[in-house]
Amino acid sequence: MYVERYGSGRQRWLGLHGWSGDHRTFEPLLPYLPEGVTLYAPDLPGCGRSPAPQQWRLAAVTRELVALVGRLTPPPLTVIGNCSGALLGLCLARELCAGGQAERIERLVLIDPFAYWPWYFRVFASETIGPYALACSFGNPLGRRLVNLALAGKRRRQTDLTEGFAGLSPDVPRAWLRMLREIRSPEEFACLRLPIRVLHGERTFAAVRRSLRLFRPLWPQLECRPIAGAGHLPLKEAPQAVAASILV
Repeated sequence: MYVERYGSGRQRWLGLHGWSGDHRTFEPLLPYLPEGVTLYAPDLPGCGRSPAPQQWRLAAVTRELVALVGRLTPPPLTVIGNCSGALLGLCLARELCAGGQAERIERLVLIDPFAYWPWYFRVFASETIGPYALACSFGNPLGRRLVNLALAGKRRRQTDLTEGFAGLSPDVPRAWLRMLREIRSPEEFACLRLPIRVLHGERTFAAVRRSLRLFRPLWPQLECRPIAGAGHLPLKEAPQAVAASILV
């Protein structure tokens, strides 16, 4: 798995990007990266410079992440998952806890996570209409422009919610969605007892806001922080606020 390293501090952050991203998802944080922090930003399997996993199954990708954590620790990591990367962060934490390695993760930071499948994810993952829906929405410049226009209320004017799909094979985001569909319920992660913080855009999707209501009963230790003025991409729209909210 390809990994970019930024900084050289003793406090270590591991950034997991979402379904259309790569390690560059975390580049907006770099000007605000605290002096005492090292940020590791991998290209997750099948993305960027990393090869596809041996199997597009959640267990296979989680095993790769566990192996990566083994190479990076000690000391323990703060795992930062962005969008669908937050779900992988939860899977990673659950796997480490089940394997008696809970001490490898200090805390989880979930950025604009989903706790359930909105209808549009179900459409994109469909075996019948999924390929066409993705091609029409994200597989061409006009489709991406229309999606951005439709979601203008969920982003700042200069933010492109679809740029990660430009030049990306549609097979990859569909494979990721089908894989994440293996998560049947957020209750699967109720066993987690490590510190968990959710950062969410003040203007994010209704599905994310509803997800917060589903997450709250699972983790008494959960802390939620809105990122003022941001939509679904706080890392891009308010990186300074995100960096400060991760650190404190």
